[in-house]
Amino acid sequence: MNLAEISAVAGINATIGHTPLVRLDRLSTRPDIHIWAKLEEFNPGRSTKDRTAAALVKAGIADGTLSAGVSVIESSSGNLGMALARECLLHGWPFHCVVDPRANPRALAIMKAFGAIVHLVERPDSETGDWLIARRALVHTLLKEIPNSISLDQYSNKAAFDAHAEGTMSEILHDLPNTPDVLMVAMSTTGTIGGCIKKLHEVGAATHVIGVDAQGSVLFGGARGVRTLPGFGAGVVPELATSVHPDEVVRVCDIDAVAGARILVKREGILAGASGGAVVAALLPKIKDLPAGSEVVIILHDAGAAYVDTIFDDAWVLENLGVRALELEQKMAQL
Repeated sequence: MNLAEISAVAGINATIGHTPLVRLDRLSTRPDIHIWAKLEEFNPGRSTKDRTAAALVKAGIADGTLSAGVSVIESSSGNLGMALARECLLHGWPFHCVVDPRANPRALAIMKAFGAIVHLVERPDSETGDWLIARRALVHTLLKEIPNSISLDQYSNKAAFDAHAEGTMSEILHDLPNTPDVLMVAMSTTGTIGGCIKKLHEVGAATHVIGVDAQGSVLFGGARGVRTLPGFGAGVVPELATSVHPDEVVRVCDIDAVAGARILVKREGILAGASGGAVVAALLPKIKDLPAGSEVVIILHDAGAAYVDTIFDDAWVLENLGVRALELEQKMAQL
């Protein structure tokens, strides 16, 4: 069998999953612990949401929710919208994605390239000031206005758990020399962390699972506040979260997430998104207290290329977070 035959796969969706698990040798100065990163940017849409979208569609087809002639409507901060736009294109369903002004312009352009109709929410919810609540409200409005339309609802659809139990976490357990002692996952819909916990419980692992949340997010008792960075945290508790129970929750502010993302680039040459930066920022203070021999896994949800004009741009950080480049360098040194 030649190389071309070995590499050939049946369609783009066959490339979803089996992403690399790489050891991070420069992130910590402690040689007696091992830190591993699951690089979800190697999915075709450059994020873990490819797994979620494929699982939602598979479940929708199986239960009859998705059939010829339907229109799909979903709320997204970016990554799921891109993944569902591709899925709907391949199946011939019109796709409407509801976004807010924090969505990355590149993500919107990619959705449109796949044929998505993008609906921009211009104002946050009047009572809470939250963008997610406003997005979900518009989804419900569109469901009434667009004939034969459905929402797969990433916030309540338990197919997301299956995607990450049988995909993400199963791959980690297969690839890692030992069962991880610590797993750190950024949270939003809680589909990824919920699926990982599900698989860990199934195999009887004693892994300490840490959910990384944004300051200002209401997940797991958090206090509502301003959140500038998309992709992690939530302004309303998603239905999925009611059945998810991480061992620990760490909340990370916007500027620490930026610092974490830049540290990851500087030390490991890995360009990750805002949620990945938050996970790094949550991990670094904990490293000194980890027992010798600890195996730590962090999940990096997406690639940082879409963030080069935001969290990796000093002018954007100053304008949106009020932090100058020198102050950011100091913050990185503190972490």
